[in-house]
Amino acid sequence: MTRKLFGTDGIRGLANAGAMTPETAFRLGAAITYQAKRRVKRPPRVIIGKDTRVSGYMIETALASGICALGGRVLLSGPLPTPAIAHITQSMRADAGVVVSASHNAFEDNGIKVFGADGFKLPDEVEAELERLMASDVIDTKRPTGIHVGRAERLDDAWGRYVSFVKGTFPQNLTLEGVKIVVDAAHGAAYRVAPAVFAELGATVHAIGVKPNGRNINAGCGAMHPEHTAAEVKKRKADIGVALDGDADRVIVIDDQGNEVDGDRVMALCATRMLREKRLVKKTLVATVMSNLGLELAMKREGGKLARCPVGDRYVVETMRKHGYNLGGEQSGHLVFLDHATTGDGLIAALQLLAIVLREGKPLSELAREAMQRVPQVLVNVSLPARRALDTMEKATHAIRGAEKKLGDKGRVLVRWSGTEPKLRVMVEGPDERGIKAIADEIVDAARRDLAGGGAAT
Repeated sequence: MTRKLFGTDGIRGLANAGAMTPETAFRLGAAITYQAKRRVKRPPRVIIGKDTRVSGYMIETALASGICALGGRVLLSGPLPTPAIAHITQSMRADAGVVVSASHNAFEDNGIKVFGADGFKLPDEVEAELERLMASDVIDTKRPTGIHVGRAERLDDAWGRYVSFVKGTFPQNLTLEGVKIVVDAAHGAAYRVAPAVFAELGATVHAIGVKPNGRNINAGCGAMHPEHTAAEVKKRKADIGVALDGDADRVIVIDDQGNEVDGDRVMALCATRMLREKRLVKKTLVATVMSNLGLELAMKREGGKLARCPVGDRYVVETMRKHGYNLGGEQSGHLVFLDHATTGDGLIAALQLLAIVLREGKPLSELAREAMQRVPQVLVNVSLPARRALDTMEKATHAIRGAEKKLGDKGRVLVRWSGTEPKLRVMVEGPDERGIKAIADEIVDAARRDLAGGGAAT
């Protein structure tokens, strides 16, 4: 069965419409519980966390009702980062964890992500099984009554558990005393825990984006708008800026000069140091096809290698688990340290980077500049009249092959469709920015000619 509700990162959409209604959430909660009961043969325990969107109350309550209707026990954490729910699910030996969040989307949207008992996101086939259960009458005919109906309760110390866990990933012989940090929590799930983590490790913290009102999550702040963190870093003369997204599973870092340090540079810094310390498993870093060629060259320079996977942090983690790797991430700031966590965690990533800064005694701006030489890259997104398999688009295919031959081993070409709309994404890397822009435009023009007058959608 193919998945209709679940995308690459759970279910997501406009809150109280389409797939993101309380009715859908109720049936998902019931399906999660039914699925878990078949495995554990007892009333399952399910952790529910959320970000700060006003619609979170509605979705959270509906999920909890569905879980209770099938006899499950709900533990409500309140607003907490996505990685916090993954950790608490695993550490409390719960049977599933659910996060109500639309990550970096605007407040009008919401979403639901599900973690298994091991703290990892569910594989495609398990999500497909959940959808089958939601569409069937099984969860309607198997509801318990009387004393077997489930219950919900607050997990009041959830945020403290997570703060303690995150601090434990920072080297014991280091302290953040004397370090000035600007942290922007995007008025999201980390508004309380992010400042606490850095302050309790000794840093001087200037926190912004920590006054959620249900509607201001990601609005002109956080990882979606790191320029505000950069301005504060300059204003406060801080050593580092940490800009999180709405559910804090990714981070955009700002150096001491107010410059953005993207996920590729952070991975380059962390991976090369782990290589030198013989802590990088199989000398391999995992990144998506979108990561810059400069990252690959930086790994080769240090005697390591880069393994690429499809776009999406879940595919990064799947690749890491399949081959036993322990570090991976995305250019967008999803960074996964499997020695510490089961999913991307913006706070853990920031602490690993801070540890490098402290140990080497150099400002982040200098370290980031030395970490990798970025190869010029252009990304062109174009909406087209139809969506067709690339291998049936002769003109575009010819243009792509010509570009690859022209660039050789000095560049890369990546052309893919958006996962949700007829939008073609063309990425080209090479030594000359003007040249690669021309190549990208040629591919787009060829694709337009392929689809002139429309065509059959795939």
